[in-house]
Amino acid sequence: MKTAIIGGGPAGLYFAILQKKQWPHADITVYERNRADETFGFGVVFSDATLDNFEKYDRPSYERITREFAYWDDIAIHFKGTEHRIGGNGFCGCSRRTLLLILQERASSLGVKLRYEADVDDERQFGDADLVVIADGANSRFRDHFAEHFEPEVDLRPNKFAWMGSTRPLDAFTFIFQDTEWGPFIAHAYQYEPNRSTWVFETDPETFVRAGLAEKSEAEGAALMERIFGWFLGDHKILINRSIWRNFPMIRNKRWVMGNKVLIGDAKATAHFSIGSGTKLAMEDAIALFEAFKRDPSVTGALSLYETGRREEVEKTQHAADVSLVWFEHLARFWDFDPVQFSFGVMTRAKAITYDNLRLRAPAFVAAVDRMFAQQVRQSGFDVPVDEPDVPMFQPLRLREMVLDNRVVVSPMDMYSAEEGVPGDWHLVHYGARATGGAGLVFTEMTCISPESRITLGCTGLWNDEQETAWTRIVDFVHSHSAAKFCLQLGHSGRKGATKLMWEGIDRPLEEGAWDICSASPIPYFPDSQVPRELSRADMDLIKTQFVEAAERGNRAGFDMLELHCAHGYLMASFISPLTNCRTDEYGGSIENRLRFPLEVFDAMREVWPAHKPMSVRLSATDWAEGGVTGDVAVEVARAFAQHGVDLVDVSAGQTVSEARPIYGRMFQTPFSDQIRNEAQVATMCVGNITTADQVNTILAAGRADLVALGRPHLVDPFFTMKAAAWYGAKTIDCPAPYLAGKEQIFRNSVRDRQDLEDLKIRGKPKTRAELKMEAGEKSLAAE
Repeated sequence: MKTAIIGGGPAGLYFAILQKKQWPHADITVYERNRADETFGFGVVFSDATLDNFEKYDRPSYERITREFAYWDDIAIHFKGTEHRIGGNGFCGCSRRTLLLILQERASSLGVKLRYEADVDDERQFGDADLVVIADGANSRFRDHFAEHFEPEVDLRPNKFAWMGSTRPLDAFTFIFQDTEWGPFIAHAYQYEPNRSTWVFETDPETFVRAGLAEKSEAEGAALMERIFGWFLGDHKILINRSIWRNFPMIRNKRWVMGNKVLIGDAKATAHFSIGSGTKLAMEDAIALFEAFKRDPSVTGALSLYETGRREEVEKTQHAADVSLVWFEHLARFWDFDPVQFSFGVMTRAKAITYDNLRLRAPAFVAAVDRMFAQQVRQSGFDVPVDEPDVPMFQPLRLREMVLDNRVVVSPMDMYSAEEGVPGDWHLVHYGARATGGAGLVFTEMTCISPESRITLGCTGLWNDEQETAWTRIVDFVHSHSAAKFCLQLGHSGRKGATKLMWEGIDRPLEEGAWDICSASPIPYFPDSQVPRELSRADMDLIKTQFVEAAERGNRAGFDMLELHCAHGYLMASFISPLTNCRTDEYGGSIENRLRFPLEVFDAMREVWPAHKPMSVRLSATDWAEGGVTGDVAVEVARAFAQHGVDLVDVSAGQTVSEARPIYGRMFQTPFSDQIRNEAQVATMCVGNITTADQVNTILAAGRADLVALGRPHLVDPFFTMKAAAWYGAKTIDCPAPYLAGKEQIFRNSVRDRQDLEDLKIRGKPKTRAELKMEAGEKSLAAE
């Protein structure tokens, strides 16, 4: 096989090494436009897991690389005069120039031909090559030349950054968050060889302009960084090497393969420097491409295997990088946080690190997090212990005069099991079991205000006496047998009404027995769905009256809290989203107009709902569709409801239009709760693929929500909260008297089970290279 590799960076060189080692007769040439010893940037960083991979695939280069590495175990976070250090991370750094020289020597020793200062820009030069590997970086000319085929997407992020260096030695991966007269600057820094460290400086575009960096030379920019971070740098200087301030490009390509051409490394996809994965991704691309050729020696087959097999892992890494970079882009949200909470947010920003994970390897730090959270609760009026507090999920919360014993919520989940809107024995058992299971707050499913407002024939309602009596029976049971509070969620299905039961075809229109439906505008949900009637003013008045009457019935039934459903494309949401509201009257157009009717309904409900009882609103914080509601719009909507007296925003997302393209993942809607809570300054509840108590504690401790709602976990485990209380030792959790013996047993067992699991994790966790190096140094000193 004849292989041409365009680009002599880590990705291209490492693939050349692996291919030539496996198939010595392969004819491989690497074409690099720069000189052999010319490189930009300073150090690169790898995790221990990445080095394990290198050891497996090419031990000679691995041994050379690891001899040159600087190792560290801690992450140090400097914020507002404090430093927090978290260990057990296992990182290592190396000079980028050293890494390239090692890979160049290894490739050359195997017989790979290296062509430097080869400014190649015509693919016809490789007409006789069997394989063309395009590894010429983020600014790939070859990718752009074939852009019509690869379809690259380049998202230039708003923050500005510059890659610099310093002679300042570091013993930890260091984050410094520095306030200045112009705004905040961030330093991401790590050592890569003796007396050399990489410094990536970052700031928001407004601070960049105010600091005058756009007009400064490379040297002047470095001098400003020396001045800003001088308190930490001391006498050490900032070094430059093409240290130009720029915007980070998040690059994705719809296709990675074109005939015998394939993209790898930054030409294919980039990952933000805040998770340190650029060079790692590039070299792992080389490994994946090599493995594909081992499985199928044909170019067509191997390239197909590479793209299909590698894409998911790359996209997962990019998603983590996206979440991380967005945290840094919105630093203002967290600037007023307690330094402990701020540092916890830094550590958990990308979701890979969680509360339990940190508790295992940095127990003193997490103990400080628990004390900080308990102190905040104490300042809100609760007499809770601070020295040995319960974990965040078992701290109380007050909304008006309603007090929740803990922060766990049973999410509103439609059962589709009512008859003529009347909740029956199924609902009594469903809500009763989950309330006795320990959750602080239980939500009803969306309860409809009229027969015409139902989603399906199985939906519950609250428009007549029989339904009110049935709900009263359930509320009385919850209050008699648990400490849980009970929230009534009221809604109107709008254009998504008259559909089949969920398990018969979610949102699909009834084939017979359908009723007339309505919406903000006459737009069907699916092309074959019923076309809704556009609401007139008279229709709005009737619906507002129905909401008020249902709220009054809910209060008589004894509910503790009331929620207005304004999400998921139902009637209220159809007014808020510009994708479903095309009105030209005072209820359409601007966000103020689109909010007019939902706020009218909320105000009317608030007027009849007792003042001492809280009210919430459920919002879709994004429509996941172009031209729809975004997180920034959701902040405006939340602020408007807060001004009208809402006590909590229940933050959901999507389901507004059938063409939506949501981005799923663990805790995937939490970033919207984070944004609304910390920008609109209103209490929030988050929901969405939250499955563990560990995640609940992570979200709360990081200040991303005030309550955490779990749906599916509660469907199969009503005692989710009780089990979590036993695991974390929260002994004050309420338990029905008939179940006390079971509570006592699970609390006893959990002490042993938790200790056994933590011991197993500690014993099973391999020591980091930093730890091993430290141990070797200690043994050497002892021998001397």
